[in-house]
Amino acid sequence: MNIADQIVLVTGGARGVGAAAVRAFAREGARVVVNWRNSGEAAQGLAAEIGARAIALQADVADRPAVQAMVEKAQAHFGGPVTTVVNNALDYSFNGDARSMLADIGWRELENQFSTVVRGALNVIQATAPGMMTVGFGRVVNIGTNLFQNPVVPYHDYTAAKAALLSLTRTASADLGPAGITVNMVSGGLLRTTDASAATPDAVFDLIAGMTPLRHVTTPEEFADAVLFFASPWSRAVTGQNLVVDGGLVRD
Repeated sequence: MNIADQIVLVTGGARGVGAAAVRAFAREGARVVVNWRNSGEAAQGLAAEIGARAIALQADVADRPAVQAMVEKAQAHFGGPVTTVVNNALDYSFNGDARSMLADIGWRELENQFSTVVRGALNVIQATAPGMMTVGFGRVVNIGTNLFQNPVVPYHDYTAAKAALLSLTRTASADLGPAGITVNMVSGGLLRTTDASAATPDAVFDLIAGMTPLRHVTTPEEFADAVLFFASPWSRAVTGQNLVVDGGLVRD
């Protein structure tokens, strides 16, 4: 299925990577659901910017009934099942100086990240997969991180949750593959700049840029274009994979 024929749900779609993904899919002609939890004004503004091919819908992805209701509203609005999901929802601030250290981080901090990142992705996949099966086509793209390969800053809670999401990516791909649904991950490093990375000092951005072959910190727009690949016909034989998009910083 071409991107222009897809109905795409982007969780956490009002800001940062999510908003860049929404704009990228809209640019290619897709109909897009901009999911939001707290950023209602930004989500409504983004949907208005795109026009009739976008709708903003609120749901906390950690709340399964709310996710189910959102998916049903989206399908009623667009007249068909959600075919493509970008699991991007995140509640985190990347500030190495303020991070919780291993000696005193509490389980609750990890649990909070698992709730949004892993439970949220699971809820969305479970709510959308039946509709995908009715048309014999589905694309799930989970947003990951290069930090579990290169923990240059040890964000213990965030990184553990994203590592678990990679495992879910691979196990879900095995279950959903026979139904024509692929499940992949796109993993970034530090992006310049999102709300989540706004607290990062310029010196850190410059240091990372100097470590990449491109001498450049990846932007949300560049990252979003890689997400499009996994929704496109060119990736039809690819599933259970993790594509690192960070300017070549991590190469394994």
